[in-house]
Amino acid sequence: MKTFIVMSDSHSRAGAVGRVERLFEENDFIIHLGDGSGDMRRIVAMYPEKTYVMKGNCDFSYGMEECTVEAEGVKILCCHGHRYGVKRGLEGLAARAKELGCTVALYGHTHIAAIGTVDGVLCVNPGALGDFSSPTYCFLAVHNGKPTATIVHL
Repeated sequence: MKTFIVMSDSHSRAGAVGRVERLFEENDFIIHLGDGSGDMRRIVAMYPEKTYVMKGNCDFSYGMEECTVEAEGVKILCCHGHRYGVKRGLEGLAARAKELGCTVALYGHTHIAAIGTVDGVLCVNPGALGDFSSPTYCFLAVHNGKPTATIVHL
């Protein structure tokens, strides 16, 4: 089994990433989906081999536009989502995931935690880690080729 801590939209809020930092060592992947990518510089230095940081529409210099990771035969697209119009629907995101051979798409941007399937692609938004009233992240486990996502409220 491979495990992921997936977060997004920390927006440089003091302590947002720190609230989940205790989980980073024990998980296989650490994913930040953008809008607060600079919040992850220290984490990347601590765990460079397992940390992936995307660039969101509010990030100007740090992070990747998108990437794919593979765990136990499951290929996963990681992106912020704004380039695929996720506020209007997930069809563009799912199409990009399928184009890259991914069965899971992780995205942020909307600040709304969500788990759903679109055209056979599991689409997961961890919500906004930097939300003052209801911060969330996602715990994703891949076991025997099956992904299972859980939204965690802090």
